[in-house]
Amino acid sequence: MNASGGSRPALLVLSSTYPRWDGDHEPGFVHELSKRLAARFDVIALVPSSPGALPREVLDGVEIVRYRYAPRRYETLVNAGGIVTNLRRQPWKWLLVPSFLFAQYVRAALILRQRQRFAIHAHWLIPQGVIAALLSVFSSHAPRLVVTSHGADLFALRGRAFAHLRAWVVGRADEVTVVSDAMRENLERAGVDVRKVSVQPMGVDLRDRFAPDATTQRSRAEILFVGRLVEKKGLRHLLDAMPSIIALHSEAVLTIAGFGPEEASLRAHSDALGLADRVRFLGAVPQSRLPALYRRAAAFVAPFVEAKSGDQEGFGLVLVEALGCGCPVIASDLPATRSTLSSVRGAIGVPPGDSDALAVAIGTVLADPESFAARAAADRESLLERYDWSPVADRYAATLRGQ
Repeated sequence: MNASGGSRPALLVLSSTYPRWDGDHEPGFVHELSKRLAARFDVIALVPSSPGALPREVLDGVEIVRYRYAPRRYETLVNAGGIVTNLRRQPWKWLLVPSFLFAQYVRAALILRQRQRFAIHAHWLIPQGVIAALLSVFSSHAPRLVVTSHGADLFALRGRAFAHLRAWVVGRADEVTVVSDAMRENLERAGVDVRKVSVQPMGVDLRDRFAPDATTQRSRAEILFVGRLVEKKGLRHLLDAMPSIIALHSEAVLTIAGFGPEEASLRAHSDALGLADRVRFLGAVPQSRLPALYRRAAAFVAPFVEAKSGDQEGFGLVLVEALGCGCPVIASDLPATRSTLSSVRGAIGVPPGDSDALAVAIGTVLADPESFAARAAADRESLLERYDWSPVADRYAATLRGQ
């Protein structure tokens, strides 16, 4: 029996990015994993508060506790681009960081004191991994600690101080997971002992949500982009490729599903290129509406780049979402995407930041959409085995139990 009175092991999830409410357009992969782990653990997710979000609720079997870290109007460190992006665009938000960290640490310590025998799953080496490692130092009943890195905490936070923090967290953790081979290699190059680091990507609901639909007719001209409008997503390079694409495929159009701090500048760039009638910005789109976009598009494009800050994709689940719906993919050939690109037939890799190469690859798909769609559909079974949430949650549950 655990201290909360149940018969299942208890799990405390620490995260910064988390849905603020049901159907929120903010990234939801931490909740998607947590709700599947709720079938095996008593799960509490401790996440930051945000304007409009309930302080406490149960969603999909997960008990969500949202901690306050500033006056309500200033609780804006996390959303609309992520912590690293918000700090770079609005440096005054560094003033929020101490209370953000301290409040999560104190609230987590109180939960651990009230309900013993927790395992902790901390998402991101920094800051949640640091908080969890401190909890393990000062707790008289140290819980099992698993830390997962998703990318920005590894690529965007540079310098010796952050490198030492990451190495310390890895040393304190019982096990560390990263979402791509490239991230494990990056840690190893930095001198971190990676013997306890394994590669375990997040999952995609390939069985029920991101699946083909035979009743939907696929376009021969629509190009699709899905993602936050930040530098590392590379949308500017796709916009630069559009005039060349249109010159060869006169009906080509681009649909953009996403929001973020670069939206205004990207709209202006699109207009400057004369693309006002060829590019449609949809804004934030909930997960429930994405499959229809993937099923309809002739091609999905992920033009990822390394940002000036060093930040880059940790994995890129949107590639799997698109392929799961039978949509051909064109993506930048970066370390984080390479394993996916090399293992499927419905995707084309291009050099990052190369608009001319993007135009050629997209034109190749638009010239023969049926053939590329058939290749993407043939990839589905292998994707199910590797990335569907069911096997992914099984692997994480075993890791959290120490199996």
